[in-house]
Amino acid sequence: MEDLFKKFVYTGVGLVSLTAEKLQKSIDTLVEEEKISEKEGKKIVNDFFKKTESKKKDFEKQLQKITEEVVKKFDFSKAKEILELNKRVRVLENKVSKMTNTAKTTRKPTPKKTTVRKATAKK
Repeated sequence: MEDLFKKFVYTGVGLVSLTAEKLQKSIDTLVEEEKISEKEGKKIVNDFFKKTESKKKDFEKQLQKITEEVVKKFDFSKAKEILELNKRVRVLENKVSKMTNTAKTTRKPTPKKTTVRKATAKK
């Protein structure tokens, strides 16, 4: 699940990167055509990056909040809990193994029972 969120974030970052490149090219074109001054172009680009950075931080906070809610809702086991459970399972497996080995070595062969038939008198 974490990978999904990472991919989502990276996709967003890639989209912003492409947008920034296109914006820069558009501003450069406007400056070359003298429709805006170089100073105005730099200001537009800088404002864009400031707003983008601000929005990025807001987005990360929202994504973190959503992630925490999902984890809480589904009550995922934590890695520490899983490691502890694995350790307990190994201990129990060892105990069972020792018990079965002890039972095999201390088991005495059981004598075969013979059945005795009672003679019945004929009348």
